[in-house]
Amino acid sequence: MTPVFVLTNHKGGVGKSTSATTIAFGIANVLRHAQAANSRVLLVDTDSQAHATLITTGHKDYGVDDSLYSVLMADRQNAPHILTQCIVPSLWDTDLHVLPASPLLEGAERELMGVAGAPYRLADPLSKIANLYAAVVIDTRPSFSLMTEIGLIAGTDAIVPVEPRYLETVGLMSVIGKINEIREGWRHPNLRISGILVTKVDKRVRGHNDLLGDIKAHSVLGKLLCGVIPANEAVSYAHRNHESIFTYDPNAPASKAYTQLVATLVRRMGGA
Repeated sequence: MTPVFVLTNHKGGVGKSTSATTIAFGIANVLRHAQAANSRVLLVDTDSQAHATLITTGHKDYGVDDSLYSVLMADRQNAPHILTQCIVPSLWDTDLHVLPASPLLEGAERELMGVAGAPYRLADPLSKIANLYAAVVIDTRPSFSLMTEIGLIAGTDAIVPVEPRYLETVGLMSVIGKINEIREGWRHPNLRISGILVTKVDKRVRGHNDLLGDIKAHSVLGKLLCGVIPANEAVSYAHRNHESIFTYDPNAPASKAYTQLVATLVRRMGGA
């Protein structure tokens, strides 16, 4: 089964899009250098703000006929074909493909409300083409709305990015509970919580160190910690240039931390 990593949190500004795009690019890179039989990775953007789409493709003016919106509104039988038609190459790597978001996704939830099978509108067509890819990475919006449920139901591994702030760490258990509710409520046993990723960590800030220590010591959260990403201006500069942090500055602290995270994920995939 192709692993489908879903980056999710009900908070904005925690590094979801940065992490989703970096993980997707990193997996493709590692697999290619390992001479894996398949090193293609698909990035799916389910957030109407389309940040992941913008930084990987250079624009976000996708719409009715060429975006995830097109897939969600398609007839069930045609949805897999439309999905393949909407996938575009990224600017970052020939092995990184993107299913773009659209501002129209903002209204898609209203349009899908009450539609039979709406939460499976991504999972079903994606399952038909996922074997073309070594991995799929899904970026979600900063809320547990229908659109985020659609992403999670298509996923196998939920990764929760979180900032090292008190309210963020207190809310982690509720995020985990919500993911578990979606898994049980929609009878999706393949979905698991694969990791907590602490982002924007400044080791000079005592509070950051204390809260990171609290997570590590927690009986549940400590076992889920999969990475710690330092606060790094290079990430913002990379985004402005529509580049991956790996390309913009491979020696930046954030690059090195994401490299470790990607290596961990690829080992779990059995790809290297």
